[in-house]
Amino acid sequence: MALTKSFKDRIQNRAARDSEFRYGLLTESIESMLSGDIDTGKSLLRDYVNATIGFEGLAELTEKSPKSLMRMVSPSGNPTAKNLFAIISLLQREEGLHLQIRTA
Repeated sequence: MALTKSFKDRIQNRAARDSEFRYGLLTESIESMLSGDIDTGKSLLRDYVNATIGFEGLAELTEKSPKSLMRMVSPSGNPTAKNLFAIISLLQREEGLHLQIRTA
């Protein structure tokens, strides 16, 4: 199901004013991927990028085309681990986060 414009606007507006929301969106994306739900993780990562630096900004940081980055996190995208972890690393740095994995 495609997201409506108003929903996308709400995500962007909330992310712009709420650092905890941005943190939650990024961490939920990573947790989803680590638990095996790659599609949800990529979707949340795409939402996070759209709501924060955008794909143009991410493209400048990664030196990859915005379209290539969008394809990587699309439902049919299949990013390499190297590309995916590079994106996550850059997003953490931009957000001022250092995420760690702990056993539960």
